Amino acid sequence: MAIDSDCGMTSLEGLVPAAALFHSLADPVRLSIVQRLARGEARVVDLTRELGLAQSTVSKHLACLRGCELVDYRAEGRQSFYFIAVPELLDLLRSAEHLLAATDRAVALCPTYGTGTDRTIGACAPEARA
Repeated sequence: MAIDSDCGMTSLEGLVPAAALFHSLADPVRLSIVQRLARGEARVVDLTRELGLAQSTVSKHLACLRGCELVDYRAEGRQSFYFIAVPELLDLLRSAEHLLAATDRAVALCPTYGTGTDRTIGACAPEARA
């Protein structure tokens, strides 16, 4: 799979892995876990305390991130320390921050995926969907 404007169109089937990657990150809880792990390893108990989430919620989202091989863990005695398994994930998140800044966070205003404001702009605006 390649998302590269220089090599032409990629088939829809070829874009499925990229869509799955973005879907795996399309949850505020998972993003908060990744953001925390970007600062260093953490145990589930650390994540629950720092993020104010239930243990079952953190464990469920860590399982998702591990299933996508974005996060992994190392065992030390009876404890598991979670960490970012692929440093490129941090590059992707930095790029996303730059994109959000460049678009003045317009995606947050999107009526389909945004945060619920009444201002509509861009391709997600109702008149653009016709």
